[in-house]
Amino acid sequence: MRVAENWVDYELIDCSDGEKLERWGKYILIRPDPQVIWKTPKTHPLWRRADARYHRSATGGGKWEVYTELPDRWTIRYGELVFNVKTMGFKHTGLFPEQAVNWDLTAELIRGAGRPVKVLNLFAYTGAATVSALRAGAAVTHVDASKGMTQWAKENAVSSGVREKPVRWLVDDCVKFVQREKRRGNTYDIIIMDPPSYGRGPGGEVWRLEDEVYGLCVECADLLSENALAFLLNSYTTGLGCGVTEYILSSVIRQRRGGRVSGEEIGLRAAASGLCLPCGTTAVWQSV
Repeated sequence: MRVAENWVDYELIDCSDGEKLERWGKYILIRPDPQVIWKTPKTHPLWRRADARYHRSATGGGKWEVYTELPDRWTIRYGELVFNVKTMGFKHTGLFPEQAVNWDLTAELIRGAGRPVKVLNLFAYTGAATVSALRAGAAVTHVDASKGMTQWAKENAVSSGVREKPVRWLVDDCVKFVQREKRRGNTYDIIIMDPPSYGRGPGGEVWRLEDEVYGLCVECADLLSENALAFLLNSYTTGLGCGVTEYILSSVIRQRRGGRVSGEEIGLRAAASGLCLPCGTTAVWQSV
């Protein structure tokens, strides 16, 4: 497992009985997590002194129970990167802290390339990977179907001091965008793909990851430049683990272009136990 160990403003304090106890800056949140099936004792005192807790509803969705007044949003820092976070619907805060391992990997590839690097970030959400790549010196094309999430990403770019860096902000259906880029003959040195398990495009198009991911990877493989560096494929979907995504990238890219593919869980270390919570998977193709 690749574990995000370099956080200062975020901490997974403990996890038990379907919940995570987390510190986001100075605020303590309790959020549900279906991976946490163990029922270890919740002895850490912050379980009883959280600022807010998200309760899932048996009929779907849920709501936040706020114990201490929270700001509409606040910032947390990861190295030179500054992100705006807030409590939002369906338990989220606008940031996935375990993804820091992938921000670091991508930034290292960009800085080590010794040449201009073009990055395509698909399903780019609030732009953490975009901001990290811009800070490392890449030119980024950021694509997401949500206008609101794209605006949030722009705000993260401002907070991180990279708003003047070369970036295209596109509110678009990722599949259709990739198909148009193929026709245009555009290519990229690094492609990052963080697709949702389920979603809808701007025109109501339905996206189901298990149905669409292989075909989209085939399309995206044609967008890799002649001297491409990497392709990252994230998954948070049950049943679509690192072995599956590693197989996809191996068959779609490595068999055509060589290089190597690795697939691993990504996760966070719980401070109370020292154990690591798996939070998703990433398969990575690298040219060398």
